[in-house]
Amino acid sequence: MAALVLVGAQWGDEGKGKITDFASSRADMVVRSMGGNNAGHTVETGGVCYKLHLIPSGILYPEKQNVLGNGMVIDPAALVGEMDYLLARGISVDNLYISDRAHLVFAYHRELDGLSEEARGAGDIGTTRKGIGPAYMDKMERIGIRVCDMADADEYTELIKRNIAIKNTLLTKLYGHAPVDVAALLEEAMAARERLLPHIADTSVIINAAIRAGKKVLFEGAQGTLLDIDLGTYPYVTSSYPTAGGVTIGSGVGPTAIDRVMGVAKAYTTRVGKGPFPTELFDDTGQAIRDKGHEYGTTTGRPRRCGWLDGVILRYAVRVNGFTGLCLTRLDTLGGFDKVNVCTAYDMGGRTVTDFPARLDDLGRCTPVYTELDGWSSDISHIRKFDALPSAAKQYVAFIEEMTGIAVDMISVGAGREETILRGDIF
Repeated sequence: MAALVLVGAQWGDEGKGKITDFASSRADMVVRSMGGNNAGHTVETGGVCYKLHLIPSGILYPEKQNVLGNGMVIDPAALVGEMDYLLARGISVDNLYISDRAHLVFAYHRELDGLSEEARGAGDIGTTRKGIGPAYMDKMERIGIRVCDMADADEYTELIKRNIAIKNTLLTKLYGHAPVDVAALLEEAMAARERLLPHIADTSVIINAAIRAGKKVLFEGAQGTLLDIDLGTYPYVTSSYPTAGGVTIGSGVGPTAIDRVMGVAKAYTTRVGKGPFPTELFDDTGQAIRDKGHEYGTTTGRPRRCGWLDGVILRYAVRVNGFTGLCLTRLDTLGGFDKVNVCTAYDMGGRTVTDFPARLDDLGRCTPVYTELDGWSSDISHIRKFDALPSAAKQYVAFIEEMTGIAVDMISVGAGREETILRGDIF
């Protein structure tokens, strides 16, 4: 049995797409278990850059099985669009399976997402406006429409009409907005249905069978620990559970099926959207990190806020996810700085804080307590062995290992699949 979970250790955007792609080469199956097309993975291979939002990165390997799990909320039109995007690039989607228990996102979810954000004014959350939150709201309200409802065209149509009636009341009476066009939405939904029906399955059965057969199963993370609806920087969070515990629920496997949990963390810290960010840099150093690391969102194109590595966050992620190892990405981005800083604690009004606080007001009062380390000037993107790294870069990694108490098993030194240092078997 070999089941590996990859989890973002920060606010998402940690470079999980590249790491998932690398790990997929060693896996037999790749599973996505939460979220929707509010996430984005960028994978560069063979000189081609692929931007994926719903489909697991393993789709780039024709022999791998790829699963969209029951914990996801899937926009059928967006999924078909992504399938066409891959097909146009010569990538088969025959090996894609969609959970019959996953929930669906429709146009009215997207409309309500955007209108809700606008109504919040300056207090907006900064969502991607892809309809993810409203779809999860329907799920919890027990009026959601699931993938399995596509099986019967007449029932599917009636369920969509029922929900459009409910949502159009909200759109017109609450927000003063135009109603969703019923005919247009149904036409879009039925066209997507025809494309997706061959891919629908009870994916829990497929995943568990693979694990029992001794296959290597990779659970691909989306977003990051600090975006978890319970454990993240609430309310600036996503609507699902992108932590390790959410993987079992969102894919229909038991916790005893998981062998390893690897956290993926950048060598520095970034976030998109609003909310406190103790190590954020507003100077030329922060802009240099943004430019060198190409820190702009895959889904939105928004510039990411950048800062030094936050060890308080990293230790928190280790604890709540039960990481067995770390993958450190974008180490190459820090090359060229004379000194690099790592936050090891917060100063909160004169009190030293080493555990990540729940209240955003408390987090907003925190200033970082830094440990300064030597930087390195050389380009490291060509290096494939840990021992070949500059001594200061090796010391930086060693400092992270000592601070978190777990090993750094992988190091990414570039966007390419081959620009990776592996320090052991990841499965």
